[in-house]
Amino acid sequence: METKDCILTRRSVRRFTDRPVPHETVRQMVSLAAYAPSWKNTQVTRYYAVEDQAVKEEIADNCVLGFESNAKIIRRCPVLMVITCKHGISGYEKSGEPTTGKDDRWEVFDSGIATQTFCLAAHDLGLGTVIMGIFDDDKVAETVGVSDGEIVAALVALGYPDGDPKAPPRKDADALLNFR
Repeated sequence: METKDCILTRRSVRRFTDRPVPHETVRQMVSLAAYAPSWKNTQVTRYYAVEDQAVKEEIADNCVLGFESNAKIIRRCPVLMVITCKHGISGYEKSGEPTTGKDDRWEVFDSGIATQTFCLAAHDLGLGTVIMGIFDDDKVAETVGVSDGEIVAALVALGYPDGDPKAPPRKDADALLNFR
């Protein structure tokens, strides 16, 4: 698939078939996402593939701050990717001093870039994803057993799409771009 086509045809998928996602396919997506740029090539993003239905139910019931749409998606997706980042590295010098005024917000950039790269890789491989941001970071981390020093950046439902979502309207370049 051409890059342009991948960008233009990727959609947020909220309904999935029951078809399991092979572990090797998930590994391939993570291997591709590893090429996402990061602060001084620190590569702080980590991936937890949750297939255990009981764990997904726990996250849906107790970690999405009552947002039922996310709960329903999590219960029904074959794999819930918990995207984390190693905290306190992106945006900092080895001495621990922040390099810019953004402090630890650079880790959010790094995780976001890696998450979108993961989602584009999934789309290229025929899978669907939706990135979810309404959740309790600490509860998800505890439920999944996230390693110390990592924070949860995003949840991504992953699976084979059940249907073909249509693209919502997009602003054109003139509404988004300024030349100075």
